[in-house]
Amino acid sequence: MKSLLMLLSVQLLGSLAHAAEAPRALAFQPVAGTVIPMGGAVRSDNEAIRQRLVQLAGGSAARFVVIPTASSRPETSGADAVEQLRRRGAQAELLKIAPRWAGETLESARRAAADPENVARIRAATGVFFTGGAQERTADVLNPDGVASPVLQAVRELQARGGVIAGSSAGAAIMSSTMFRDAMNPVQVMKGVMRDGKEIDRGLGFVGDQLFIDQHFLKRGRVGRMLALMLAKGYKVGLGVDENTAAIIHGSEIEIVGASGALLLDLRQATQEAGPLNVSNVRISYLDNGDRYDLAKLKGQVLPAKQARGEIRFRQPGFAPELEYIRPAFTDILGENAILRALAQLVDGPRDHVRGIAFDLEQLPDAQVADPAPELGFEFTLRRDEHTHGWDNAGLDDKDYTIFDARLDVRPVRLKVPFYQAW
Repeated sequence: MKSLLMLLSVQLLGSLAHAAEAPRALAFQPVAGTVIPMGGAVRSDNEAIRQRLVQLAGGSAARFVVIPTASSRPETSGADAVEQLRRRGAQAELLKIAPRWAGETLESARRAAADPENVARIRAATGVFFTGGAQERTADVLNPDGVASPVLQAVRELQARGGVIAGSSAGAAIMSSTMFRDAMNPVQVMKGVMRDGKEIDRGLGFVGDQLFIDQHFLKRGRVGRMLALMLAKGYKVGLGVDENTAAIIHGSEIEIVGASGALLLDLRQATQEAGPLNVSNVRISYLDNGDRYDLAKLKGQVLPAKQARGEIRFRQPGFAPELEYIRPAFTDILGENAILRALAQLVDGPRDHVRGIAFDLEQLPDAQVADPAPELGFEFTLRRDEHTHGWDNAGLDDKDYTIFDARLDVRPVRLKVPFYQAW
């Protein structure tokens, strides 16, 4: 077992900066055009996202192509995406590039991805929208074995000339140069189960090589799997976009729009120990609706209305926390919205640290890979320090806190199996 864990730990060793005093700047390659990853489950009445999408692609002159390759029901989901865009004033058309389209196959979808007519439609467009579904279908059709199809080349040309590249759920997962292909168990990923072509794969790289994107983020508790992949692949900055939310990325700036927000991980000053995932001084931020973040300066800008109210004064004598009830520890820090609740408690509660545990009680019967270490779990410790800043939303809207630069440490821990027994 020890030799297996040592082997798995090699996968998690990234090119981390070990100097605690590393400069707070990043030589970030600006993103071309405007890239808009949406976290999935975007409601049809989310006007803030959908209107901005059309506005950024040219308003009344916007011309979109919808690519439904990822979808299991591409005719339906593609037609819905077209209708949503047209309803906001854009021209939009659906491209028949989908292996799950009635009568189509992987091979015929790949031929459609080389069809000159589809390429011409993209060249005449100002925006491209990728639907949700299974992101591996998009990668396998548009970028098989890392070879860009003519359609993908045309999309990249559209981006280079300043166009909009948007996608929801699976359409967001493809934005990075590396993506999760099929990794539904975050704890297994943290244990090192990240096989190329299985749990992870090549993405389409619209945000470049320096930024990692994940989706359905807070709803599905994906902070652990994103951290593990970033360490394994050498990413310094990762952005997890929640459901019904979009991140608008232009140049080096991110703007958050929607019903929830996004979590940002910064590993530039992190240090890592050998063995199973064991990392200290990850900086973690929660960006709410209306917040911005500069990826070159790695500095956040809070929504002006929150800024005007002033920061939460947890450093000041006599600080009276708003959150009177606190949890001493989160028994499932990867549960739905648990990491956000822990961060809120950190900046607006009485304690300067919050702990949580990530652990699988038992393996699912249909698991594709046997658990390499059933007793291995992970302790998450969030701390507020001199770099941490927080703002609340009281009296402004029904959105969440904004939190910049909390500290996150994660270490492996051994838990008993079974985790509990009858009284």
